[in-house]
Amino acid sequence: MTGTVYKSTGSWYTVKTDDNKWYECRIKGKFRMQGIKSTNPVAVGDQVDFELDTKSDIETGVIHHIHERENYIVRKSVNLSKQTHIIAANVDQVFLLITLNNPPTFTAFIDRFLVTAEAYAVKTVLLFNKIDTYDEEELLEIKYLAAMYRDIGYECIGISALEGKHVDQVKALMEGKVSMFTGHSGVGKSTLVNAIEPSLDLKTKQISTQHKQGQHTTTFAEMFDLSFDAKIIDTPGIKGFGIVDMEPEEIGDYFPEFFALKSQCKFHNCLHDKEPKCAVKEALDNDELYWSRYRSYIQMLEGDQTHYRKDIFNEDT
Repeated sequence: MTGTVYKSTGSWYTVKTDDNKWYECRIKGKFRMQGIKSTNPVAVGDQVDFELDTKSDIETGVIHHIHERENYIVRKSVNLSKQTHIIAANVDQVFLLITLNNPPTFTAFIDRFLVTAEAYAVKTVLLFNKIDTYDEEELLEIKYLAAMYRDIGYECIGISALEGKHVDQVKALMEGKVSMFTGHSGVGKSTLVNAIEPSLDLKTKQISTQHKQGQHTTTFAEMFDLSFDAKIIDTPGIKGFGIVDMEPEEIGDYFPEFFALKSQCKFHNCLHDKEPKCAVKEALDNDELYWSRYRSYIQMLEGDQTHYRKDIFNEDT
């Protein structure tokens, strides 16, 4: 039997078949994907083959094969650098929710996510949420960030999930696609999903006023069928995002604005760091590139997995 994984709890997987039947499945023994060392060999969005477990009193299945993935989003834990986790597979697009200060989403986090999405060929749309809560100065900061990422080539939408502002634009982009929603805990993922499809009634929680951090409301990744020919994958909030399996010379290729200049560097393997006649550094000096992006790049290049959360929204250094 063949189906799609809709939910993963770490030990059991909810699988839906093409004839709309649901099965709770597990994996057999030490199941590992070739070439992928992950804490979860089976991810939400995977197409899998499974057999019914004849030894069980209830109708359950055993997954024995995963179909080749079109793409996937994988991250390395910042605190457990040897552990990797596949967040979702076979995704048409990702909506990364961003908030300025409740909780703060720093550009270093955004850039790490975008680099991973570029590496695994997943389109990303940036959603700047909670625009109903910002004062004039904060709105200017949001507009600056959106203008920066649009300039690089990313689609950006300012939304208020709570008030429903511009949610229709998000919904229009979702039609006919599998979309993943992600971001820090507390940025409003579940609120947005509920605004898009109220019948789901996902749980939401308030921001911790003491630490300005969100509280986890989604424990496991889960996919939902929507009423308007769309699927969403709701994911647990991510505190940190470590990049996985990238050689230093590869990282710059996943910054589109750096890659566009690479052929103009003196050395074909230029790391845009200490090399002479580097087109990227020349563009920086001419204010043709954004310094916050370059700082994110250097941190990734140096493998700084533990201190990248520092505030680099401020362009003054």
